[in-house]
Amino acid sequence: MKHRPTLSRRDALRRIGLTLAAVPAARLVAACDGAASPGTASDTTADDADVAATDTATADTSGGADADDTTGADTAAVAWATGGTASMSGDYADPFADGLGATCALTCAMTLGPCYAETIRRKDVSEGHGGLPTRLALKIVDEDCTPISGADVDIWHTSPEGLYSGADAIDFCTGGDAAHRANRWFRGVQTTDADGRVDFDTCFPGWYPGRTLHVHFTVRVGETGYVTSQLFFPDALGDDIIGTQPLYRERGARDTTNQTDGVISASAVDDYTVAWARQADGALLAWKALVIRSSLATPLCSAPSGR
Repeated sequence: MKHRPTLSRRDALRRIGLTLAAVPAARLVAACDGAASPGTASDTTADDADVAATDTATADTSGGADADDTTGADTAAVAWATGGTASMSGDYADPFADGLGATCALTCAMTLGPCYAETIRRKDVSEGHGGLPTRLALKIVDEDCTPISGADVDIWHTSPEGLYSGADAIDFCTGGDAAHRANRWFRGVQTTDADGRVDFDTCFPGWYPGRTLHVHFTVRVGETGYVTSQLFFPDALGDDIIGTQPLYRERGARDTTNQTDGVISASAVDDYTVAWARQADGALLAWKALVIRSSLATPLCSAPSGR
């Protein structure tokens, strides 16, 4: 059964006006506890601390940094790949191999936003769209750092052009662009394995006015939404990609960074920023552990908003 998330008039006006304050905590609790959660997973279910990259002499393909680290491994010896996910080798080391440490802090909620739309159960969410190929690895655990298997992780983000896809997304999200309306680019859902992990093959997202680079996600267990939130990329990484790579550089510099975003405060953005490493094939490996409540009786926290 499909459930479409309910978008209030306040959310739509806030997005359209680009005054992106966080939604009230009570509404987020309702959204994450199922009242306004995105759709249930099925085969066609609806289902972004400024950190400089560290230059190294060779490509870092170990991926073994702490999962909550926001630093990255970069190299001048390997250029960023282009051409989308077709250029990925997929031979990447486990970024969670060194574990998560002894403490796992809850991932707090952020606004669903008005650009959620139905999507598809799949690993590669690019549908052949061009861009800088990105493997997004997510690990779902509880407060005791115990992996959660069988959880559905639903992601959605913009194309390199800074637009969302889907005929059922409002025109502000797609820009009314026919190609973006006709496709389901950069939307997908996967179910966690026994280690609590899902991988998505995608392309680095593009920017749009008023928001920093971000990826939306929601985590459900069964029919119940546990948290809806967002992930961010280090500003230095985003500026490098936007300033140098095809499909991104032609659009010029973005107007909003992690330090000036309205949805997440600059003091909290590190907690939601992915770790990353450039791979030997030039793809970006980005990863993050997401911590959900072991019981819905535990109050859902709300991430502090910016501005």
